[in-house]
Order: sequence, then structure tokens, then C-alpha cells
Amino acid sequence: MRFLHTSDWHLGKRLERFSRIEEQREVLEEICEIAEKEKVDAVLIAGDLFDAFNPSSEAVELFYRMLKIMAENGKRAVIAIAGNHDSPERIEAPDPLARECGIIFAGMPDSQVTPFSLESGLRVLSSDPGFLEMELPGYDYPLRLLLTPYANELRLKTMLAVDNKESDLREILKSRWESIIQGHPHQTGVNVLMTHLFVMNKGEEKPQEPDDEKPILYVGGAQPVFSSDFPEGLHYVALGHLHRPHQTGGGKCPVVYSGSPLAYSFAETNQQKKVYIIDAEPGKAAEVKTVDLKSGYKLISVKFDNEDAALEWLRDNQELYVELTLVSNTYITADTRRKLFAAHPRIVTLIPEVESGRESDSGNNAISIDLTKSTEELFVDFFKEKKGQAPNGRVLDLFRELMGSEKRLN
Repeated sequence: MRFLHTSDWHLGKRLERFSRIEEQREVLEEICEIAEKEKVDAVLIAGDLFDAFNPSSEAVELFYRMLKIMAENGKRAVIAIAGNHDSPERIEAPDPLARECGIIFAGMPDSQVTPFSLESGLRVLSSDPGFLEMELPGYDYPLRLLLTPYANELRLKTMLAVDNKESDLREILKSRWESIIQGHPHQTGVNVLMTHLFVMNKGEEKPQEPDDEKPILYVGGAQPVFSSDFPEGLHYVALGHLHRPHQTGGGKCPVVYSGSPLAYSFAETNQQKKVYIIDAEPGKAAEVKTVDLKSGYKLISVKFDNEDAALEWLRDNQELYVELTLVSNTYITADTRRKLFAAHPRIVTLIPEVESGRESDSGNNAISIDLTKSTEELFVDFFKEKKGQAPNGRVLDLFRELMGSEKRLN
């Protein structure tokens, strides 16, 4: 049995003033071609299907058109869950029609799929909240899916009927997954868990979420899950949320973030985007390989201390999105700005880096502001300047929550 793992499409997402919808169409067509070339039996989409709770009509149209192509009229199963950017209700709304095409949506951790059967041989054999067992055409053993779409910690505990809201979320999820998998041994079927949560290795330093990504790890969000929390008996864990494709260690099976299909921020400049292809059969370890994606413009940050050098580079590197820093001992003139933007069609941000800095309130100490730093790094520098010490963890958590709220409003 072979399936393809992808996630974090963020359909409708823009890069400042630039629409990415045409690039998104191209990369999804590429994923459809890969699914066909690799002869996959199922496609798993691990959340953040859209970039906003209320996506544009063109994003919605693109989404359904691409899923229909992927499903190949019910010959191939397509299973998609909601991420923290998605509206669970919107994701599940077309479910009755989607099932007729072999497409399954799960918007909430307690969602239960209605069993169905198609002429292609694809059918749902059984279903419980957060779980379904499927028969795929051509196989005499089932595909079993444990589905845990994103919900914040309080909603997760409420949906999972946890009486004690102070209980540790990791233990709750671990116990739930173990109870499901106990009745479905890996020797008799292929067991896959798909979720949209922050997963890390126990004991490691908590990694930062991307600066432009609506954070999960904030006050009222959801605590991280450890890769060791996934139960034995799984063949594969398909993750969504982090945009860098990578496999975490410490698990009992491959635990993989497929990442986003396009680079959505300049923090992803050097990331090779990809999809994961998984071969699995009962009683054996899954085999995992990747296929690199080629569609979409690359993102690159460059710095110059000379206007002429910047103009020459821009003219020679047209097929990119550019974050350009220009170092000078004065401000960037309107004429310089006009020349730079005329030289390149996709300058996203023009950052002036003034060598002379600015004067402090006392009037005698120059303070250098590095505008290439992330918003959070600039906040930390500002806090240190005003308070004389770095902000503690709670202040940073509140700052990240405010940043996430601002992105939701935008």
C-alpha cells in the first residue's frame, strides 16, 4: 500500500502584496502528477488547507478542483484534516458530496466519518470518533487512520470528554491513541496517525515556530506532543503545522512533517520543499522516500551596500521573491526606491539599514537597529533597552499570542 503525505497548503495566502494563487495551482498540479506517477493509493493532507477561516472564492475553487483530480473519481482515497488556520465547520461542510468522490474530511478531533462504499472498491468499513478503517481497491488488508485535527487545549479536552481540565494533554492524547490502536494490531492492517499539532523530541529545546505562522504554542493553544507519545503499532505518523519538511527522532515509527509545498516566508529561504511517499504493509516497517517539488518562485534575502551593485543583481535574478536590504549612511531616497522597484518585479520588502544608527534619549549614544531581525527579536531588543533585562517566558508567550491574533485579523 502506497500513500502520499502533504500538508500546509495555505491556499489563498499572500506574500505581502503578491498573490500566490497561480503558484499554488502549479504546485498542486505537480503533486497530482506525482501521485499519478508514483501510483499512490491514498493522499494524506495534514491540515492548514487554507490560510484563513474564510478563504477567498478562488482559493476554495482551487482546493476542490485539485482534490477531485487527486481522488481520480474515487479510485484513490484523499483524507484531509483541519489545521489551526482552518475553520473545522467549513472543512466538513462538503462531506456528503466529497464522499462520493472518495474524499474524506475531518474538522474536529471527535469527528466521525459516515461509512460509504464506491463502485471503485473504495469503502469505509467502520468508523468511530477520530478513527476510521478503509478498504482500498486492490488490497485484502485495510488502511486504518487515527485522525486528530487541530483544536486548542481546552477544546481538545472538551471534545475528548475529559472531566479534569487540568489533566496533562500529552497523557490524554497518548492514552486515547493507545486505546484505539490496541484493537487494531499492525500485523492485520496498515495503521497511520495524522494530526496537526506541535511535535518535538522529549528533552530537546522547544524549537521556534515560523515568524509568519499562526502559533500553536501560545497561551490558550496546545502544549507540544513528544514523538515518544505515539503508541506502538503505528506504521507512520503524518504531521502538519511546521513548514520545514523533516522527520523527528525518538518515535517508534517514522514521525514526519511534510512541510508546506511553497516557501511562504523568508525564514524558509533555503528549504527544499517536498512530499513524502510511504510504502507500508501489515507486520513490516514502513519505507519512506521524498520527492522534491519544483514549482513556485524561490524566496531570497540579499544585502548590498551599493545601489549600483543591487541594481545589477536584481536585473540578473528576476525569477525570485526578494527581501532586499540596502546599507547606507543615510535614508533611501525616493529616486533610489523607484530605480530598485523598476529593476525587479517581485521585491517584497526593501529594508534600509542605516550605519549611523540613531541617537538615544540622552543624545550621545548611538543605537544600531538591525531591521533584518525578526519581529520577535526586535521586541526582545526593545524590551532589553527599556527594562534592562530580557523578557521572561510568559511575556514572550503573550507577545506570540498577540502576534498570532494580529495575523488572524489580517
